[in-house]
Amino acid sequence: MKNASDQELKEKLTPEQYRVTCQNGTEPPFHNAYWDNHAEGIYVDVISGEPLFSSTDKFDSGTGWPSFIRPINEQSVAEKRDLSHGMIRTEVRGAGSDSHLGHLFDDGPEPTGLRYCINSAALRFIPKEKLAEEGYGEYEKFFE
Repeated sequence: MKNASDQELKEKLTPEQYRVTCQNGTEPPFHNAYWDNHAEGIYVDVISGEPLFSSTDKFDSGTGWPSFIRPINEQSVAEKRDLSHGMIRTEVRGAGSDSHLGHLFDDGPEPTGLRYCINSAALRFIPKEKLAEEGYGEYEKFFE
């Protein structure tokens, strides 16, 4: 839905998902769907369905948002310099949807040292048991 109209996105997404993904919003820490999700599976872009992150790369950052050490595929996310709120940060966007996902920081654990701090509202979680059923069977290899 990269070329979806604003109206189509408003109809597809919840108000919170729209605010986060289309208006560069941030959801509250510790009050979002996936910050404390420990199930195995993958996280896909709520707009495009593009696979973004695996639970195998998720860690508890203590920040209250889902945090990952790397994306499933480097081409699935785009990085953009963000100068808002008086800070210099790296924004993470969905490559396929151009939606706001969150931010990238260099304070994560090894082996990457990175922390992809992502809004739950930008994601849809697909449990490993449903990967094939939902068309993501190629990602079952992460959980064998």
